Amino acid sequence: MKKVLKAILPAGFKANGIACGLKKSGKLDLALLYSEYPAVASAKFTTNSIIAAPLVVSKTHLKSAKRFQAVLINSGNANCFTGKAGIKDAQVSVGYVAERLKIAKSSILVNSTGIIGKRLDVGKIKRGIDELVSGLSCSGIDKAKKAIMTTDTFAKEISLSIRIAGKPVHICGIAKGAGMIAPDMATMLCFVMTDASIAKKALDKSLVSAVDRTFNCISVDGCMSTNDTVLVLANGAAGNKTVSAGKDLQVFSKALELICFELAKMIILDAEGATKFIQIEVCRAKDWHEAKKVALNIANSTLFKTAVFGRNPNFGRVAAAVGASGFNIKEHQLKIKLGSLKAKHVKVWVSLSRGKARCTVFTSDLTPEYIKINAAYN
Repeated sequence: MKKVLKAILPAGFKANGIACGLKKSGKLDLALLYSEYPAVASAKFTTNSIIAAPLVVSKTHLKSAKRFQAVLINSGNANCFTGKAGIKDAQVSVGYVAERLKIAKSSILVNSTGIIGKRLDVGKIKRGIDELVSGLSCSGIDKAKKAIMTTDTFAKEISLSIRIAGKPVHICGIAKGAGMIAPDMATMLCFVMTDASIAKKALDKSLVSAVDRTFNCISVDGCMSTNDTVLVLANGAAGNKTVSAGKDLQVFSKALELICFELAKMIILDAEGATKFIQIEVCRAKDWHEAKKVALNIANSTLFKTAVFGRNPNFGRVAAAVGASGFNIKEHQLKIKLGSLKAKHVKVWVSLSRGKARCTVFTSDLTPEYIKINAAYN
């Protein structure tokens, strides 16, 4: 397995990103991912009961179609809490891409990120479609990865090369996210493209497992978004024997999890206003789910996160968070160890003395800069 911290598109994929005017700053704000070959798709969305209009449209397409060729993403506007008009805006935007690419509307998925509650200016998107489509290329991923960013300070990207049944297979992932990060899922968008040939059920299984152990194991502020999406497109251009089970699925699943894991860590490294990258390892739990819940309870503790920012080794904040996790953990069972709070990378070890399971969660400290960023975000 070869890992590169750069987005390199697999065979059959093209991308582009432009500035269509959705962002007042004039920065890139509209991206398009395109597969020359119809691809199998799998997706995980936010579990928030208030979901953005593009997610409604994408979910409908995922139910009605079997193959997909494009993903349209805009930043600068979440197109959420915009009612039926927002859904129509998302559908109209998809229609522009379908007409220009000459593909079915149902083969296009759509995502948005940015400010909630404002109508999406589809006129600006329409005026940008020709430029967006005509500029599609293998190198266009460098613009696309920037066009999906909001408060991010750097683009999140990674590529992997693996072999499945002797055939070289490539996987590429890009993501955005820095604030409103909480499990189920973190406030983020993530797009993974692969030239692997893989069955729909196998891809779904791989994605569910990968998300649960990566994006659902990070937290910046415990706030869940309305637009969270992790999407995988697999177009089969690698020509490998279709992956459905067994060793080949294990190889692919391991690679997909690594892609998601690295992108999840990048999101925490870019957490809004953060000065610390915090790794919380809970071990000797009864099972993985117990270890994960305890670790996330610590990660979402405001008292713990501010103590880390202040370099205050107050292990009582950790003990209180463990006790509030809902498990009957006794004082004599609990062991806590804090790494140096002066370091950029802070490690926290917690033993529950109840079993053999363990889970690692990543979070950041909570700082005055975080408050400043979000107090002005509108």
